[in-house]
Amino acid sequence: MCSAAGFGYKTSWLAVRNRSPSKVADALGLHDREVLDWATGTDRAYRHGVYVAAPVPGWTLAHGRRHMPPRFDATEPPFPDWLRALSRHLGEVQFFANERVPDYHAWARAQDGELLRAYCFNGKRGEIPLFVGAPTADEIELGIGIRGMEPGWEHWSDDEWTAWHETTPSESDVMALAARWSIDPSAAEDATVATAGIYGLPPPVPNVSP
Repeated sequence: MCSAAGFGYKTSWLAVRNRSPSKVADALGLHDREVLDWATGTDRAYRHGVYVAAPVPGWTLAHGRRHMPPRFDATEPPFPDWLRALSRHLGEVQFFANERVPDYHAWARAQDGELLRAYCFNGKRGEIPLFVGAPTADEIELGIGIRGMEPGWEHWSDDEWTAWHETTPSESDVMALAARWSIDPSAAEDATVATAGIYGLPPPVPNVSP
């Protein structure tokens, strides 16, 4: 499931500015830790658990398809508080999610405990369950995430629905925004990430055989 170059599709991840993998792993409360190379760790995290690594100077990534976050996703009420809590420990924390089949795409940015911007589109339900803060200049330039479910949306005309839908993101849009905010993890070639990272399980995820 994981490609030969990085990751980013059909998964979720954090990008943390200027923090070591061990600091990020501690903030996530990872247990049953293992030191794994980039290719092995990212592949493992597609199936179970979370892999934390620093593929480029200045950014540490924490990746997990099933367990990032561990018990909910960006459509659910606990998500904003979870990201705020992480940023109180880690400073700037960015979240991205990218799942094409259910058409679930999300991004968020928090700094020192404040949720600055958060957006989530659930295409399966035709909803935007999360819209916090004003769209950033990057979102505006890309033309994505710039409209929520404004009051009176129940009475929108067909033209208004079309205009709204044109601002909803695709999987490639999530990657484009990640590249602008921090790093596009799909562009991180396995062979260039020489330093091993930390694989582990967030509470209360149990251990399983890889």
